[in-house]
Amino acid sequence: MTFAFADPSAAARPLYVLRPDEVSGFLAGPGAAWAGWLRAIGFEAGLGELRLLPEAGGGIAGAVAGYGTALARRRLRFGLAKAVAALPAGDWRLEGVLDRAEATEAALAWLLSGYRFDRYRPGRKPAAPPLLVCPQGLDPARLLAMAEGEALTRDLINTPAEDMGPAELEAAMAALAARYGATFQAIRGEELLARNFPMIHAVGRASPRAPRLLDLRWGETGPKLTLVGKGVCFDTGGLNLKPSSGMNLMKKDMGGAATVLGLARMVMALNLPLRLRVLVPAVENLVAGNAIKPKDILTSRKGLTVEVNDTDAEGRLVLADALAYACEDGPDLLVSMATLTGAARVAVGPDLAPYYTDDPELSAALEAGAKAGFDPVWRLPFHDPYDSVIEPGIADLDNAPGYGFAGSITAALFLRRFVEGPRYLHFDIYGHTPRDQPARPKGGVGQGARALLEGLSEMLKL
Repeated sequence: MTFAFADPSAAARPLYVLRPDEVSGFLAGPGAAWAGWLRAIGFEAGLGELRLLPEAGGGIAGAVAGYGTALARRRLRFGLAKAVAALPAGDWRLEGVLDRAEATEAALAWLLSGYRFDRYRPGRKPAAPPLLVCPQGLDPARLLAMAEGEALTRDLINTPAEDMGPAELEAAMAALAARYGATFQAIRGEELLARNFPMIHAVGRASPRAPRLLDLRWGETGPKLTLVGKGVCFDTGGLNLKPSSGMNLMKKDMGGAATVLGLARMVMALNLPLRLRVLVPAVENLVAGNAIKPKDILTSRKGLTVEVNDTDAEGRLVLADALAYACEDGPDLLVSMATLTGAARVAVGPDLAPYYTDDPELSAALEAGAKAGFDPVWRLPFHDPYDSVIEPGIADLDNAPGYGFAGSITAALFLRRFVEGPRYLHFDIYGHTPRDQPARPKGGVGQGARALLEGLSEMLKL
């Protein structure tokens, strides 16, 4: 979908953004004409509280929105978007004492609150959204790139598997490459075996929709950034079949792929001075006579053997081949993103994006980027003493050790075995908002992409 700011020369109505302790000063000053009205309706400037301001002729002169307390803002990211959702169409400008970070969050929240997923309601005609005049001193192109990249991620995750299988994910990635002049190729079906991607093939071979490895490259100069996203378009669990409750949201199991594509869109739209590569192993994990079986032993692209102790731990298998392939190209920074483990959700819930790295400089840059991009992340450890847990004895590695603890950490350690050379970040994301939140409707959501975008300058010394 397309996002936009209002024309800065437009005659925009004011949206006065007030903290609770600023209300009395507003009523005695710029808001004196509406003081009686606002007192009568009990406006207290709670976070996201909105009141329209009438004009003498019966129209709307402007509006006031509550910015709430500092505690309220810490507890509810993008809280001002609650007010935006209730504004009528037209052009608006922010009025109030907001610093640069606060204005940035408000503008980004405004854009993201305009997201709609209406693909399956073609007769629905949404109301025209209110448009914001981008506050002075901000970079509208960067904010628009963030919103449009996030919308791509959400659209891909929200689309059901019937319409977002490996071929459709390939088409979406090819379209993104064409839009920004990137090169694109796909390795499909039996060609995966000929080109030595045995674990991608093994996971996806039970589906009638052929497995594939998707490869996008963009940029001619600068440091090399490679993004690898888990593209399991639907996950039944394979022969270790999930219960129906565990399968209901598995259209989102390509959330890692969707997120790296959203980030790639941001990078290319902003024409960052780097060489970008995106690798997506796109498969379905289904049940058929040729499906991988528990206790099968697979040989990976890297040559490491893997005992399959749970066919529902398939994401790390396809990522392993893609990560080994990525390292052959010598990237400066390698990032993997995957909806990989339920253990990560138990640890940090759906709102935080947990990540792993051994590099303190990468972590510091990412944490700063998360704050700047209003995209919370949380570092978990590559805890070396757990390495022995993923060694089954009969093969080099175990894809699902029966340890019973630290499931996200052992999965991350498994992936790390396939990375040699580059600095490495791994994200174990959820990719879904379980209930409506300001600027984040229930459904697919990107996690970690804005944090990475804002941290890349320091990570890659751009």
